This record gives sequence, structure tokens and C-alpha cells, in this order.
Amino acid sequence: MRIGILGASGRIGTRLVELVLATPGLELAAAYVSANSRHLGRKVASSALEYRTPDPNMKAHCDVVIDFSSPAASLAFQELLGTSTLPMVIGTTGFSAAEFEALSRFAAYRPLLVDANFAYGFEAFKQALLDFARHVPGAVPQIFETYHIRKKREPSGTSRMLATELHAARSQAMGFDAGPTTIHVFREGDCVGTTEVRFDLGSAELVCTFAVQTTEAYAAGAIAAARWLVSEAPGSGRYSVADTLARTGGARRG
Repeated sequence: MRIGILGASGRIGTRLVELVLATPGLELAAAYVSANSRHLGRKVASSALEYRTPDPNMKAHCDVVIDFSSPAASLAFQELLGTSTLPMVIGTTGFSAAEFEALSRFAAYRPLLVDANFAYGFEAFKQALLDFARHVPGAVPQIFETYHIRKKREPSGTSRMLATELHAARSQAMGFDAGPTTIHVFREGDCVGTTEVRFDLGSAELVCTFAVQTTEAYAAGAIAAARWLVSEAPGSGRYSVADTLARTGGARRG
């Protein structure tokens, strides 16, 4: 499978490059960076490729592109692709509501698998939290996130996604607005990513934690999603990691 990477010089993009080059059966087809990147024109690790800007002929040499860039770069990339059917895995976060709506419109032309967290096991963790919230909607959740010191001091895409889905699950179960889910943000050293959710039961507390040890967890999960998107996705549409785990009934389109 020939993989292009958008945001190839970033924290996750760099790990993706390393993992693709080290995995039999995968080929690094392109390493895309912005026009003002200091990596532009340089050799990519041990490959014969150079970091370069995206071009209109991407589909000719990529089976799929994995995007860990920025909202602006991600949308510009989609515009460049136009009506191309090139599958895309998008791990970029930070989209505004309007930007996400604009991004989703491109799913009419190609498969887009968009999610906030690709770490192996995280989807099961999320579903367990949502199941608990539906069964015990009166238990008020709070989210505590810890990431490395260089990450912006604002809630991550993972925390915002969890807060939104927990709110929806509790509100549906109770039949009225459950109120917002509070997110607490911490930044410590080189912490890759820890998500802790605490449910207040009054006389007790349920604490659930998902801790990512290395960035390879995100990279490996994105590659697994790319394999699914290329070989099993039923066609154009918007998908999530949950779709890749579906064992019956096929994948769901967003």
C-alpha cells in the first residue's frame, strides 16, 4: 500500500514516516509539508524521497493519504484534490464547526475517515464510557487530560469529542439537557497523552484512564485505519474509527 503523509514533519507525521518505512508491504509515496517548512527539499529519513508540497497529481502515486497537519492545511489539501476519489485518513484536530462542515462536504467525492484519536483501544474505551453514561446518566463526568508541555493549553480534540458525546448520551438517557462536561487541562514534560474521566456518583466515584505511552500508538492506529479505508470502505462518505471495528452490518457512513 502506497501512503502519502500530510504534515510529514510534525510530531505524529514524523512517527508515521518512520513506521511506514519500517513496515513490509507499505511504501512511503510522498511526504507533504507546507511551502514555508524548513524541511522542504530535504531527504526523508532513509528513503529516496524529498519533503515537498502537495500537488494535483497525488492520486497517481498514492493509494491513500494520512493527514496530521492543521485545519487550514487540511482544507487546502481537500480543495486541491477537488473531485478526486483518493481516500484520506484525517487525524488533524482543531477544526471549527464551519471548517468541519466544509471538510465533510468533500466526503461526497472520496472516502474520508476522520477521528480525534487513533490509538489502539481508545475507541473501546470511549464506548465503555458512553455505555456507562447511558446506564447511569445522573453520574456527572469530568475529563482530565494531560499532554506534553509543548501542546497548546486548550482542550484537545480527544477531550472535546468525549465531552460532546458524553453530553449527548446523558441528555438522551435523561430526556433533557444534561449540562456541559467540564474539561481540565494539564501539560507535563513529555507526556504523550493521558485521558482520565471521573464520574461523580455522590457516595462513590468511577475513574477511567487511558494512557498513551508513545506516539507510535497514534501512527499505528492511523495506518490500520488507512488499510481499512483502502480495502474495506464501501465508497465515498465520512467514516470514523468505530466503522473500522464494526464486525457486522458493514460500515456506517457519516
